Amino acid sequence: MMTGLVLESQSEVIHILPGRLRLRVPLLENKAFTNRLVELLTAETWIKKFRINTWATSVVIHYHQRENQDIIPQLQEILAEAGQKPSSLSSSPKLQEEEWSSLTLPLVAVSLAVTSRQLGLPFLRVGAIASLIAATLPVAQRAVNNIFREQKLNIDCLDLLAIVFSGLQGRLITPALMITLHELGDLIRDRTARATERQTAELLDTIGRYAWVEREGKLIQINSDCVIPEEIVIVYPGEQIPVDGVVLKGEATIDQQQLTGESMPIVAQTGTYVYASTLLRSGQIHISTEKVGYQTRAAASWELLQKAPVHDTRMANYAAKLADKLIIPSLTWAGLVWVTTRDPSRVASILTLDFVTGIRVSIPTAFLGALNHITRHGILVRSGRTLELLSEIDTFVFDKTGTLTRGEVVVVGIQTVAGRLSEHDLLQLAASAEQRITHPLAEAIAVFAQDQGIEILPRENWEYSVGLGMTATIAGKTVLIGSERFLKQQDIDLEGFSYSGEELSLIYVACDGQFQGVIQYADPLRPESSALITKLQQDWGISVHLLTGDNQERAMQVAHALNIPKTQVYAEAFPEQKAQIVRDLHRSGRTVAFVGDGLNDSVALAYADVSISFAHGSEVARETADVVLMNNNLNSILEAIAIARETRNLIDQNILLVVGPNLLALGLASTVGLNPLLATTIHNGTAIAAGLNSLRPLAQHQIENYVK
Repeated sequence: MMTGLVLESQSEVIHILPGRLRLRVPLLENKAFTNRLVELLTAETWIKKFRINTWATSVVIHYHQRENQDIIPQLQEILAEAGQKPSSLSSSPKLQEEEWSSLTLPLVAVSLAVTSRQLGLPFLRVGAIASLIAATLPVAQRAVNNIFREQKLNIDCLDLLAIVFSGLQGRLITPALMITLHELGDLIRDRTARATERQTAELLDTIGRYAWVEREGKLIQINSDCVIPEEIVIVYPGEQIPVDGVVLKGEATIDQQQLTGESMPIVAQTGTYVYASTLLRSGQIHISTEKVGYQTRAAASWELLQKAPVHDTRMANYAAKLADKLIIPSLTWAGLVWVTTRDPSRVASILTLDFVTGIRVSIPTAFLGALNHITRHGILVRSGRTLELLSEIDTFVFDKTGTLTRGEVVVVGIQTVAGRLSEHDLLQLAASAEQRITHPLAEAIAVFAQDQGIEILPRENWEYSVGLGMTATIAGKTVLIGSERFLKQQDIDLEGFSYSGEELSLIYVACDGQFQGVIQYADPLRPESSALITKLQQDWGISVHLLTGDNQERAMQVAHALNIPKTQVYAEAFPEQKAQIVRDLHRSGRTVAFVGDGLNDSVALAYADVSISFAHGSEVARETADVVLMNNNLNSILEAIAIARETRNLIDQNILLVVGPNLLALGLASTVGLNPLLATTIHNGTAIAAGLNSLRPLAQHQIENYVK
């Protein structure tokens, strides 16, 4: 695999495999460069398909393999040609002006048409005709492309006929207004396009870029993807494990939360299978390599993420679907009216009253208003399509660690043996023994002691047994703190101890050979989790599932606390298993939302109908998610669903508002006749009314804020 090869315009080959390569292309930030690059890549016959992510500034190309083919020079030529006009390709704050430029010609045509009608000056009319023709050309081009390339009729064909019939009668204002409204609707629709984060995490950042190996008797550091299978990799404290393999020597505490979501580290010993991307917290191990680079479990999850269904980043266009269904009936009806009446005015009126223009304007406006509204609630929603699906969700799947729980271990209590050390003294000895240890539980004990104002005593001799516990000398006393098994191995008598707590994990403490008590710890639920699950299940009738990489016991504890049915709990699931469960739910006919915050959740997030994460979640989870809770509060989910349902109701209102008057006008145009200008007034008037109705919730919100 080749990486790091620099091409034109500071572009770089991230990786290249037989038939597939990924490029980093900084100039993709520029719209003009991207459009030109798409044209050039499409024209190349050796390219099977490609995918451009402008916000990640990357291109994935799948190509036909041929003997003696060197694709790098060809790519250099393509990139050079795409960037041949540097002045127009530099990042510019005028990009928003470019977006609005499509309205320039239609607005000029409207202005000149109105002015020439009022003043009656011939040269103004000539200018109005010229500008109208120029504004019509893009519509005509799209119509022709659909007829000859797609071999089907679309709304552009209907628009073009209406413009032509109106124009042939000498009417200029009607077609100019029609084009303006259509362009405005398309512009608003583009403005609601999904905007992902600028940078996605690369695979080697995920699994660790480097590995320590022994070669020719020397310990050297190499790229992790250059490790040879069966080669011995040495991993030190604080490093990411760079390969999948079996531990040959050593013992270590490994944090797998990045991969599995499990909150507590595992103990890896000889024979334990370990995975790339996990973090070695303490100890040192030698690993016999089995899988490297794109063969690792972490890489498999990444590949699943790359292959996840990429939905249209433009919002769901109801109007286009409706237009496709109405084109043939509209043309047929207009043809019948022309045959029976020979009245071009009626034909123009019928083609003008297409029911679609108002919807094309009002629906994007409704979504744009809703997206602005929801952003004010601290919720980032990527697209109008996401809002549409949010209103239809009937199944929620939640990750556990860091989603329904806080994602961190905290001490919740202390229970001592009667007649021995007090809670204060037990905590003081435990915290003193665990000081400066990086294990999450040791850190939790230190934080709890600090909150209690406990003085930390000097630690004299100490020995840490990986996965078991700590032996330390504190103020002349021998302190043991660790698992029940650890204390029993040290011949500490636990007989007669009765634990009264429920659903909590324990760490045991002994002093000078005598058992003293336990420290209770847990990964507590978020404060809002219980109310959220109750609202979803009982009030809204939404099915809730728990999906976690944590063990079965902890998963069931959380499910019991939140009243999630046991049959809807999935534990010890790796990322690909999480994705499979989400896909199975979707295939069963459910509309599924998945909520997670970690790298291990990113694949499931990608395969859900709606994916939800947090601002403090992992970078990949944030980039993959359709909805990001910027205030990191689960209750925002309820607000998002409420706004989505309100938006859907608003769209239904707009459809009635547009279809009703236009249907009545269509009846009049077909029977007694209707002046095309009056038809345009009704047509455009309902579009404006629907557009204003779309902005109503946002206006109400602004008024409420002003009153407050």
